[in-house]
Amino acid sequence: MSFKIERVPAPVWMRPLFIVLAVIITFLLVSTLVLAAGANPASAFYELLINPLTRTGARADILMMATPILLTGIAVAVAFVAGYYNIGAEGQLYAGAIFAAWVGVHSEGMQPYVAIPLMLAAGFIAGMLWALIPALLKAYLSVDEVVTTLLLNSVMLFFVSALLNGPWRDPVSNWPQSPTIATSAQFPVLIPRSRVHFGAIVAVIAAAAAWWMLSRTRFGLELRAIGKNKDAAKFLGVPVRRRLIAAALISGGIAGLAGVSEVGGIHYYLIGTLSPGFGYTGIIVATLGALSIPGVFISALFLSLINRGAISASRELSVPIYLSDIIQSVLLLVTLAALLLSQYRIRRER
Repeated sequence: MSFKIERVPAPVWMRPLFIVLAVIITFLLVSTLVLAAGANPASAFYELLINPLTRTGARADILMMATPILLTGIAVAVAFVAGYYNIGAEGQLYAGAIFAAWVGVHSEGMQPYVAIPLMLAAGFIAGMLWALIPALLKAYLSVDEVVTTLLLNSVMLFFVSALLNGPWRDPVSNWPQSPTIATSAQFPVLIPRSRVHFGAIVAVIAAAAAWWMLSRTRFGLELRAIGKNKDAAKFLGVPVRRRLIAAALISGGIAGLAGVSEVGGIHYYLIGTLSPGFGYTGIIVATLGALSIPGVFISALFLSLINRGAISASRELSVPIYLSDIIQSVLLLVTLAALLLSQYRIRRER
């Protein structure tokens, strides 16, 4: 009797089970680090996952934290579904933030119902423009988009630094930050005495639109077909190049909205540390959500819960504040391994 490994994808209904298994394995692995830090894993996970849900302020923080990573998660998912591996959501976020800051500063005297849509449109267009170059290189020259989008993140960060230490340095404070945007361009707060702002509604609308596009339109079907088998999609008449470029531009535009959200709803100006890595966290969110928009939505809330809980765990148990970063990194690796294993099965042969 022998065993043979076959490439047979698991049924669709089993895929969420692999994600849940990855989460459980991740927490088991992280438990060893919590023990090494001298804390009780049960207490640490209570502070991570339960305690933030019991306090109104913490629940509001979770919604606020989920807003940018939901947008970047959607952006990554849209591109990955089409087989276009956009690692540049971080740079596209900053591109959107630059345009939003410029429009916001020049919105003095405008009504909010004019200034805010203008900022959103500008941020979306900026993200699209920053995503255009690697998309064209991929579509027409077959240049690896992982390399180009990743490198453009660094280019954008250097460009932002040059702006903030040069022509955009705040003339009032002389700090490396742009001037404050007009009051009319600042996003309204949705929950009193919290930082939950209009960007949360934008993120939910973007999620609903992306779900409808990918699940209910011919365009979405073509993107999924390209992601599954580009050659087969081309044989069936799908304009692969145009669809890849379109997916990349939509992905970049949605990532740009995350930058608008941070400028318009949190900081009210552009700074070099606007994003602590929201673009890269979006990759984890999209992967954990199995590239489905409902899954991305749940994953964004889950990771935001962990991020907020890490603050509580650090304060109450003296656990390192970067525990959430460790969990996210391990979770990404374990989830990728689980999804890979879900494509195979072991068959017994006699």
